[in-house]
Amino acid sequence: MTQPPDTTPATGHEVIHAYLRTLDNSPGVYRMLDTQSRVLYVGKARALKKRVANYAKPMGHSPRIARMIRETATMMFLTTRTETEALLLEQNLIKQLKPRYNVLLRDDKSFPNILVTRDHAFPQIMKHRGAKTAKGDYFGPFASAGAVNRTLNQLQRVFLLRNCTDATFESRTRPCLLYQIKRCSAPCTGQISAADYAASVNDAMRFLKGDSTELQVQLATQMTQAAEAMEFERAAALRDRIRALTNVQSAQGINPRGVREADVIALHMEGGQACVQVFFIRANQNWGNKDYYPRIGPDIEPPEVLEAFLGQFYDQKDPPPQLILSHMIDNADLMIDALSQKLGRKVEILVPQRGEKAELIDGALRNARESLARRMAEGQAQTKLLEGLADAFTLEAPPQRVEVYDNSHIQGTDAVGAMIVAGPDGFLKSQYRKFNIRGTDLTPGDDFGMMKEVLTRRFQRLLKEDPDRESASWPDLLLIDGGAGQVSAVKQIMDDLGIDDIPFIGVAKGIDRDQGKEEFHRPGHRPTALQRNDPVLYFIQRLRDEAHRFAIGAHRAKRAKAVSATPLDDITGVGAARKRALLAHFGSAKAVARADLADLRAVDGVNEALAQKIYDHFHERG
Repeated sequence: MTQPPDTTPATGHEVIHAYLRTLDNSPGVYRMLDTQSRVLYVGKARALKKRVANYAKPMGHSPRIARMIRETATMMFLTTRTETEALLLEQNLIKQLKPRYNVLLRDDKSFPNILVTRDHAFPQIMKHRGAKTAKGDYFGPFASAGAVNRTLNQLQRVFLLRNCTDATFESRTRPCLLYQIKRCSAPCTGQISAADYAASVNDAMRFLKGDSTELQVQLATQMTQAAEAMEFERAAALRDRIRALTNVQSAQGINPRGVREADVIALHMEGGQACVQVFFIRANQNWGNKDYYPRIGPDIEPPEVLEAFLGQFYDQKDPPPQLILSHMIDNADLMIDALSQKLGRKVEILVPQRGEKAELIDGALRNARESLARRMAEGQAQTKLLEGLADAFTLEAPPQRVEVYDNSHIQGTDAVGAMIVAGPDGFLKSQYRKFNIRGTDLTPGDDFGMMKEVLTRRFQRLLKEDPDRESASWPDLLLIDGGAGQVSAVKQIMDDLGIDDIPFIGVAKGIDRDQGKEEFHRPGHRPTALQRNDPVLYFIQRLRDEAHRFAIGAHRAKRAKAVSATPLDDITGVGAARKRALLAHFGSAKAVARADLADLRAVDGVNEALAQKIYDHFHERG
């Protein structure tokens, strides 16, 4: 009997070898794909043909690389002019495609800065995150919002700078509470002159630039002069400022004298996991630290992990002039070239062996080691909780991805749906999603209708983007805030979508809405409860409370945006600065709507064309 031809796509080193005929030794980036065209690995090469030839050899590979070669069915190539361009393209593709065999930085949020505004006679000091579009001086990055808030509180205590918005500033008729507790000099009501306030701003900026010692000497001289001139009130104020400044410096901890501006980056690997600890040193001051847990393979070496981390970490961030590392990376010259181009000045990479810099690395390594140990312990506890969740509700296996849904609104207004995600690594905040409720036919406060819209949008998108469920985006369990009615509505939604293999549980408050008496509802089952001291019950409560927190936060943000909205937001060409200028000039959006062309043209930043557009916008509305 004749056997049918084998139609299984070829894979392995022989497939890779076939590409050698079409390659030269240009620099570039290559992609290795499996039989389903999923990207397995993205790499760069100084010479593409030489690099691919290494993969074409049947022997001599680590287990991870050998497994990747066996799965490779096709390859893709992009040549570049230089190897530095190849490095940058490689990191962009890794972040975009998230290949299975690459080191992947999983948490890459932007960092906050301190902004001292420059578009007001009395500058405001504030926290800023995102693009640096506002006029002013930026200081950072800080490791976290908490680090920024602590520094802002210290600056307020020492320099008495305002943190209120311009609108609040203009509307004040008497000093606020911050003035009473000596956290602000109340420029809004004329308690300080513009010249004296400007001096305080300059002193604060000097402190942020690292000139705190010189600043203290100068303040001490001024205090002595004030005392000799018998200006005792001024001398006392300067004394208080010096004391506060001393307290700030003593509370900052590590303040390296020989390192003005650098990132200290240390890697610790253990048990197939990695922790990268980053300390931010700016103006000879420690501005906080943050830990990262990149996804790595079982046989990957520290230089490769750090090189991948640096490329992805600084993809959307400006590097400092100096990077102090725990391990030297393989392609340091390329990384230096790429980061120097990004910064516009020379970037130095070093691995210190002695002195103050080595002490900084030792401290960062200790933090990385301790952070990874805590994470591994927490991961073991999380795994046990997921196993307990499976046992409590007779699931086929411990869920690897739990999605929890909740809604938030006030009598139906500014309604927002929220989804949080948890798994063996705890809360996966990068996977959280919020849903602005769009349904126009919903009755205000219709929680069933809101949940239907959220789940329909969520799973219709999953069915469209990943119908074969090949990614990790599909949940293993849904938790819904609600009882039998919510569960019934969810079952109807899932049946309509043809999804019948994802379990879901409704979490309802029990008698007297008492926490600890929750009832759990599932289709085809009677309501059940867990013992009050059951760790699984506490776990479910934490999941529900996190979803509730995220939903309320999203709702408050939406409501705040709606409160500050004006008809000017609908006019293209009128951004935040021109909106402020128009409101300051006319006093209100209604007054802008009634203004004639001549008055509109008189506003700073509004040219004749924009004035006509604003005028037409309001008059077309009738």
